[in-house]
Amino acid sequence: MRTDRLANDVYITNTSIFLPNEAVPNDDMELYLGFINGKPSKSKEIVLRNNGIKTRYYALSKDGKATHTNAEMTALAVKALFDNDTEEQLAGIELLSCGTSSPDQMMPSHGVMVHGWLPGTRSIEVVSPAGVCCAGMHAMKYAYMAIKTGDVKLAVATGSERFSGSLVSNVFEEESKKLKELDENKYVAFEKEFLRWMLSDGAAAFLMADQPNENGISLRIEWIEGVSYANEMKTCMYMGADKLPDGMLKSYLDYTPDEIMANSIFSIKQDITLLSNNIIVLGGKKIKEIFDRRGLDVDDVDYFLPHISSEFFKSKIFEIMSVLGKNVPYEKWFLNLSSMGNVGAASVYLMVHELFHSGKLKKGENILLLVPESARFSYMYAMLKVC
Repeated sequence: MRTDRLANDVYITNTSIFLPNEAVPNDDMELYLGFINGKPSKSKEIVLRNNGIKTRYYALSKDGKATHTNAEMTALAVKALFDNDTEEQLAGIELLSCGTSSPDQMMPSHGVMVHGWLPGTRSIEVVSPAGVCCAGMHAMKYAYMAIKTGDVKLAVATGSERFSGSLVSNVFEEESKKLKELDENKYVAFEKEFLRWMLSDGAAAFLMADQPNENGISLRIEWIEGVSYANEMKTCMYMGADKLPDGMLKSYLDYTPDEIMANSIFSIKQDITLLSNNIIVLGGKKIKEIFDRRGLDVDDVDYFLPHISSEFFKSKIFEIMSVLGKNVPYEKWFLNLSSMGNVGAASVYLMVHELFHSGKLKKGENILLLVPESARFSYMYAMLKVC
């Protein structure tokens, strides 16, 4: 076996994004998503006050009609890697790795649907990591490993979401009865109808290669690691199922069509108790293990890009990072939640993209990525070095 092939460095040489339509401010959200039972939401202002989001993007018109598919948005982000001068450049891609938690359909896979929007590419390998927020990082890791082992020299990894189709008003039941509980327990803001005010649409892409840019900066991927605690944790966030008293999920396949509608089976839900007790603690557990094993400390981090679904979690992540010996100071954090919303598998790509093109980065700096996923408590971490 050719062990020399394992020595390849892997670089992110460009990043791009595609955001559908215009930014939607808080006051206009229900013009796109609609009103539940014809009434303005009573929970909206409470949730928005806690999550810190000011604008987001929807692949919807104001009458709630779709303007883009997830696959289409992702393909547009891929084309933007090459300033949309794409024929020769697209033909050079050897691998397309696409992560999302909101594919347009169950079959075919999201990745091949993106490939279908890119006729300028060749017949290449395409993969579609499933999951929730970690799916984009899984796509990145697959591309990283393919380049690392020498299987390919040029790959594209993407993260994307089109949540808006599952957020329109006819998906939800009236939930005003939860308002008092919402004021008392901010974690309730992550349940069902309340997720309407957090989720956003968009797509982003990384161009990844075995050589850095000749001109300008690149990001060398120092390492990527992930962990799942599903062996010890029950399901927290779910869609297309309902949670039974014993903690098991009952699939949509086991409901009648009437039951699916009556129980909002295809709305996104979270188990608030599980979320509040575990999402931060488990994430801190793994980052400490990684840093200890790799001999790293907070001083080795120049930029910290944590994916957070709400500003509510910012202080809690700050506190738990003390497991590294001291907290990562806020001046090292780089976030764009307030302007982008929570774009799930695309969120970490959107942060990296904005930082990559900001003009702030200096060669030798390290960028730490953290992506938690509450579905059944999975986490992805990576370190990028500016070079």
